[in-house]
Amino acid sequence: MTPNQKPQTIQEKKEEAYRQHVEQSTPKYSLPLRMCKAFLIGGLICLIGQIILNYATNSMGLDKDTAGSWCSMLLVLVSVILTGINLYPKLVEWGGAGALVPITGFANSIASAAIEYQKEGQVFGIGCKIFTIAGPVILYGIFTSWCLGLLYWIGHILGIV
Repeated sequence: MTPNQKPQTIQEKKEEAYRQHVEQSTPKYSLPLRMCKAFLIGGLICLIGQIILNYATNSMGLDKDTAGSWCSMLLVLVSVILTGINLYPKLVEWGGAGALVPITGFANSIASAAIEYQKEGQVFGIGCKIFTIAGPVILYGIFTSWCLGLLYWIGHILGIV
């Protein structure tokens, strides 16, 4: 020990050992690589959605709103099927946020909760756990739309809107 160093307390030694453990066990990722993977997966999902949308409007003759609804429903269906056969979690592992952010990621989170707890039965398993992810999203979505509707109504009364 040099003259300028003070002796470490037991607590400081524990903290240093913990910092070293965290440094060793934390996985090292390349941020640019992860961003590229997320961009590719998210772009692929959007490309598939655009293909569905174009097919529905051009080949099937649906209007834009109906084609958009069909596109959303088909993307959710494909996501749930891929979750059920355990492929979507692998896609999320590789593509990260690119697979979690779109509507397919939301469908995956709901389906995976239902699949995980199906062994506990229809009511106490699937029925209770399916909304662990969807519940807060629905709650805050409805609350936010109510607040925005209230602001719009007040703005309309005041002549702002």
